Amino acid sequence: MSALPQPKPYLTPEEYLALERQAETKSEYWQGETYALAGASRQHNLVAANLTAALNLQLRSRPCEVYASDMRVKVARADHYSYPDVAVVCGQAEFEDRGEDTLLNPTVLIEVLSPSTEGYDRGAKFEFYRMLESLSDYLLISQSKPLIEHFTRQPDDRWLLSTYKGLEAVAPIAVIGCELRLADVYDKVTWPAEEDRPQSIRVVRESDESYTTP
Repeated sequence: MSALPQPKPYLTPEEYLALERQAETKSEYWQGETYALAGASRQHNLVAANLTAALNLQLRSRPCEVYASDMRVKVARADHYSYPDVAVVCGQAEFEDRGEDTLLNPTVLIEVLSPSTEGYDRGAKFEFYRMLESLSDYLLISQSKPLIEHFTRQPDDRWLLSTYKGLEAVAPIAVIGCELRLADVYDKVTWPAEEDRPQSIRVVRESDESYTTP
């Protein structure tokens, strides 16, 4: 007779933070369970570093701060902690506690898409992020081609989708007075030749959430 799998122990947010602050690897948290984060590819790391550098340069001497992927973000309404690839907060940053390692009020959040997490970044994670009243912009950055998908919160709480393709494109982020030149975002990033890429078909199911495109 084989042993039955044991359920994971439920962790309170306080227990999660205590463990996370001592851990050598990062884990996200949702409603009592933790989910380990895998390592990122070369392309992913280059894109994330380029994004941070570009925004830091433009926001220098302005009342905004840019955080890389070591800054946790808490969505209290979803009982959720995550590590976005880039977070920007303008005005006074608010934190969970004196540790100042868990941000509560991001203005802009950016995720660099990976094959293993793209569905999560587009779906459940975006659903959680939309619960943040401070959040005005959410950007999804492809690591496999020059493409930025930019969701902007509208006055009626809908999210407007703008898409920017190609290295010549420029994606403005009006709320923080910045722009992302895709040539800068993808600096030093290379991709395999078209004939070397695996061919696949991906079916995307539309969610019930309403998005609008210009």
